[in-house]
Amino acid sequence: QVQLVESGGGSVQPGGSLRLSCAASGSISSIVDMGWFRQAPGKQRELVAVVLRSGRKNYGAFVKGRFHISRDNGKNTVYLQMNSLKPEDTAVYLCFAPVAGVNYWGQGTQVTVSS
Repeated sequence: QVQLVESGGGSVQPGGSLRLSCAASGSISSIVDMGWFRQAPGKQRELVAVVLRSGRKNYGAFVKGRFHISRDNGKNTVYLQMNSLKPEDTAVYLCFAPVAGVNYWGQGTQVTVSS
């Protein structure tokens, strides 16, 4: 079992920045990849970013250099630095970690970008 707890969401004006954190606990030695999805009302869940244990990173096409994912294996935490936020980035951001064929999810944190 893996537990994921997100923090750092909130409201910000267009062009602003937020930093999300996701702390893992439980069977953390089993975690290889960690990352973020997001889901906006009426839209499908989409990949934001993922970081492998090796450090390799992949981003959703919409990110276009605005977001940066990082990982602190010592703290079992993954971070998502989001810059140049746009209203269309408004969504619930969910941390995930696939372990042995099971996708574990956090409870989600709301990000709202509005003037």
